[in-house]
Amino acid sequence: MSISSKFQEKGTQMHLFTASDVLQFALRMEEDGVTFYREAAERAKNFEVKNLFIFLANEEENHKKTFEEFLSKVTLSEPPEDYPGEYLHYLHNYIDDKIFVDLSDKSEKSESSSVAHALEFAIQREMDSVHYYQELKAFVPVEDHPTLDKIIHEERKHFMQLSQVKKDLV
Repeated sequence: MSISSKFQEKGTQMHLFTASDVLQFALRMEEDGVTFYREAAERAKNFEVKNLFIFLANEEENHKKTFEEFLSKVTLSEPPEDYPGEYLHYLHNYIDDKIFVDLSDKSEKSESSSVAHALEFAIQREMDSVHYYQELKAFVPVEDHPTLDKIIHEERKHFMQLSQVKKDLV
């Protein structure tokens, strides 16, 4: 049973995050994705795998721009801070260890000569992102759900692009 199902069952309204928080999560996930895929491209020996990781890095940059546009249209949440940027720093640290980890921990993925293996990794990352954002809907106010749905749509689009590339190569 998902976290959101448990809260819905109990009728609990728990709003831990706002749309701006979730968009800042999304921005950081995309930034981490760009870094990860660029480093993976540098390490890849196979030309096709290298080009695949460059493509993925560019896609992450495009998603980041999309999320920045979304963020410019929502009210920013500004919780009290002990020092300027404390909350954003907290959000970044939270995301950095959740979706992407240090590239050295994933070296077997980045140095793989198998395009299919690299695609599987990228596809799984996109699905994890979709699930992550779907679960977050339980923690944001209902009026922020349309913004979250836009993020989910972007991640699903990326998943579909990757799946098509994999299908075309097989």
